[in-house]
Parts: sequence; C-alpha cells; structure tokens
Amino acid sequence: MKKLISSTLSLVMVFFAGGCGIFGLNETTAINGKEQVTLRVAWWGEQPRHDDTLKVIELFEKKYPYIKIEPEYTNWDDYWKKLAPMAAGNKLPDIIQMDLLYLRPYSENNLLEDLTPFINEKTIKTDSISKMILSGGKIGDKVYGVPLGLNAPAIILDRTLLLSAGVSFPKSNWSWNDFENLALQVNDRKQIYGTNGMKPPEVFFSYFLRTKGKSLYNASGTGLGYEDDQMFVDYFEMQLRLLEQGAFPRPDVTEQIKGIQDELLVNQQSAVTWAHSNQYIGFTKSAKRTLELIQPPGYTQDMAYTVKPSMLFSVSKSSKNKQAAALFINFFVNSSDVNRMIKGERGVPISSKVVKNITNDLTEQEKKVFDYVNKVKNKNVIVEKADPVGGIEVVKLLQNVSDQILFKKITPSEGAQIFRTNAAKILSQNG
Repeated sequence: MKKLISSTLSLVMVFFAGGCGIFGLNETTAINGKEQVTLRVAWWGEQPRHDDTLKVIELFEKKYPYIKIEPEYTNWDDYWKKLAPMAAGNKLPDIIQMDLLYLRPYSENNLLEDLTPFINEKTIKTDSISKMILSGGKIGDKVYGVPLGLNAPAIILDRTLLLSAGVSFPKSNWSWNDFENLALQVNDRKQIYGTNGMKPPEVFFSYFLRTKGKSLYNASGTGLGYEDDQMFVDYFEMQLRLLEQGAFPRPDVTEQIKGIQDELLVNQQSAVTWAHSNQYIGFTKSAKRTLELIQPPGYTQDMAYTVKPSMLFSVSKSSKNKQAAALFINFFVNSSDVNRMIKGERGVPISSKVVKNITNDLTEQEKKVFDYVNKVKNKNVIVEKADPVGGIEVVKLLQNVSDQILFKKITPSEGAQIFRTNAAKILSQNG
C-alpha cells in the first residue's frame, strides 16, 4: 500500500544533471551479435509479485540466453527512496517499474529514454494494443513508459460477513450515503470497522471528485481541477463521521499495515476495503476465503469510469543496453506465457491478443478482475495520464492534511483551505 511519499526524490532531481547513454548502432550490433548483456530490472511489490516476476525473468533468459537479468525489488516506500540517490548518481537500473506519479519528474529530468523508436521499429510490438492505452505512458509526443496492465478503483467486500451482520449487499448504483450507512451498520452489528482507511487519499479523493464531474488537477497541471472546496469538506466530513462511530480506522491504525497480510479485510476486522482492481487476487489469496469485487459508490458520473496503467516499465537514459531492455518490455507485455503465469497481478494485460489467449486459463477470481476492468473500460475509455510536475509534493501535502483532519487537529474546512493554498503555490510554477 502506498504510504506517505517523501519529497526526497524531487529535491535530489532538481540538482541532477541529465544522464548519459543514447540509443545507437553500437548497442544494436552488440545485441544482434549476441554478446553477453546484463540488465538490471527494478520493481516494487509484495512477495507474490516478486515470485512471479522472477519466474518471468527465468522464461526470458531461456529465450534470450545472452541476456542476464539482475533483479532489484522491494516494497513501495523503500523503492522510491532507493531510486532517488541512484538517479543522482547516474546509476539507475536499465528497466524501472514506474508509477504515473513519478513519470513526469523522471522524464523531465532527462532520466528516461523515449521508447518511440523501439515501438516504431517493432522491438516493442503494439499491434494489439490500443493507442488510448499506450497514451497512459506518454508525455507530449514521447513514450516514457509502457503500461504493464490496467486497473480501476474498486471495492473488495466480504459478502459472508455482510450477511452475518444482516446488512444488504450493495446495488450496482449505490451512492456515497449507501456506503456510509453500510459501514455504520457493520460496525454497529459486528463491532469491527465498516471500511478500511481509504488510503492513499490522493487516489480515492480523486475518485470522489470524478464522481462529482471534477478532477484533482486541471488540464494544464497548473492548479487544482475543482473550484468548490465544499467537495473537499464533504469527503473528509464523511470520514470523520465514520471515525467518530468507530467504523473507520485512525491513521495510526492504518500505519501499522505493512503488507497485505495485515489488511483489515484480510483479518476480518473490516467488511470493505478500497483498493485497485488488480489487488483483488492478492486479497483473496491472503484472506483464504471468497471475496467480492464491485464498483465503488458514485459511478453515475461518466468521469468516474477511468482505467489507469497499474504501473509501467521505463528504460533509464543511462542504460547502455536499451535494445535488450526493449526486448524485455516487449516480452513482458506481449507474451501469452508470461501473462498466463502472472494472470493480471499487475493489472489486466494491455494486449487484446494476450487477453484472448489466456482467458480460458483464468480462475473464477481472476476472471472477475478481467471482467471488472473491461466493464469500466467499455463504459467510457478514459486512461489516466502522468501527474503534473509538483504532483509528488501535492500528494505529500494531501496526505499530511488528511492525517491532521483524521487526528482532529484541524477541521475539514481548515484542511480544504490549507490544501488549496499550498497546492496552488506548488502547481503555479507549471504556468
């Protein structure tokens, strides 16, 4: 789970002078001549993702025996802390698992390679990938990351627990009021939390705004995308009402969750968790019981129907083996064997051909994830793009304000003003 994000990366990168290494003939010749190549590949995740990715690497090395992969992986928090000094020292891994929050600052600091040449020459094949999906990794006319999968905001829910509490299962068009009432009823009848802490706030407050026809950022990235601060107030007052009744965890409880095995829903301490759709498989495996995957409340507004690159693979500008790195990315997104193995853990595959090839091999739970994302995607294809410059600082600001509200140090109204004033200062530099 994403926790508080340090602004260390952005501070380091402000003083970073662009990396070296360019895509060129010598690299291509070395690969075609099958000289030994070593690639460092970095990603974040939990143990199931690590295990699956190591299996993918094993398959890749069998197909390309002259390419050796050195894996580097850790959890979300430590991942970005480790990458920042690597960026400053021009020692980034060849392939970096990337998040939309970091894509723009990394690319604008000349740390990432434009992958367009590799796509044009078919090293990374995109024939079965829509341009709309690929746009999730674009900034301007350059491709700085290839999405590894698609996900969408979701609710993971314990139907059996609801039934035992005598609480009705949500309808497909349930409202925010319905959600609040469900959480309160579960808490009252089972003496557990009705929901998780809706972390991280930048994900689910953004979703709340989209259900109101607004967004967190404006189109140019120079300011917030909503004008009425009552939306901010309404969102956090809802959380405070749930908190005061015992149906919503305090931030210090949420901070104790270090992995999926600690999640409230997994341990039957909550009936509902806010998540991304690709997390459903991990929750069901960890909970060892049947869970449901449903749409969050408020899906009546078309803007709420967005899919997001769950993560991307980028190639570092300093890599001396970009052609081999592109081969690995192509293998990851276009191999049916690879995606048959990982089955949507990083999101529903972006290749329509791959999806068709592996659908019959999916379990019932895995099919739920694929069907869920396809339902959202088919409603109104909006693919989320990279956050604006300053997004890291805005996210940290929102997380701090959120915690202050939930610890009752400030009111939602005060928090709305603090967030708007300081976010405006950060984003105004993009004008």
